[in-house]
Amino acid sequence: MPGYADDLALSHVLADTADSVSLSRFRSLSLQVTEKPDLTPVTDADMAVEKALRATLARTRPRDGVFGEEFGATDAPAGPGHRRWVIDPIDGTKNYIRGVPIWATLIALMEGDQVVVGMVSAPALQRRWWAAIGHGAYAGRHASAATPLRVSGVRRLADASFCYSSLPSWDEIGRLPAMLEIMNRCWRSRAYGDFYGHMLVAEGAVDIMVEPELSLWDVAALVPIVTEAGGTFTDLGGRPGPGRGSAVATNGALHADVLERLAYGE
Repeated sequence: MPGYADDLALSHVLADTADSVSLSRFRSLSLQVTEKPDLTPVTDADMAVEKALRATLARTRPRDGVFGEEFGATDAPAGPGHRRWVIDPIDGTKNYIRGVPIWATLIALMEGDQVVVGMVSAPALQRRWWAAIGHGAYAGRHASAATPLRVSGVRRLADASFCYSSLPSWDEIGRLPAMLEIMNRCWRSRAYGDFYGHMLVAEGAVDIMVEPELSLWDVAALVPIVTEAGGTFTDLGGRPGPGRGSAVATNGALHADVLERLAYGE
């Protein structure tokens, strides 16, 4: 398969590497947890996963940049076509610390401002999701056991399953009343949180996932998986792609309605 097949294959290699490191430390009594300056937790597993992925990329893609949550940016050649890998070594660190199996390594390849490859690997769930532009979106335990992903066909909020990360974060930005209105209008609402809600949108299991505050590493890998599955992924202002600090992922049919109800007046 042409296009990004080689990069997609590499993303599976990276995911295998990450899984071997993260699973070996999951629920370990010797797991080391510290607090970052922003008061969020980080573990020795977060650091070890990112170091391992950076080492692999240094060997296999030495001309590409790397941007990771724990160790920042490694420069890549500037310009609209420059390539960089974006890494969140463990998305859902608080779950990881408490022994909750809903956490994942997020790996994305960006060309300029566009995400062209996305990989989400959740080894404790024995599942990963991946996509590349023009290649479709898939899920399974590994590449050889893949199922194509497709978003739902739900067209009314009254029939929709609505997903979010937490309510306090919406209260902090003054949008809690709008959130509660949507929740009341939807058929069902659940706080699956982090990467998982977005992957459920791509699978067609839920119809809407929203988050008000995100970093690039939180969101980049998710974008092509949702969009290649037929969904729509924007920020709260309706601008497509990652990097603007918020996320609205839907099956597409519900997107305009959700944006209107959560609008900032942008």
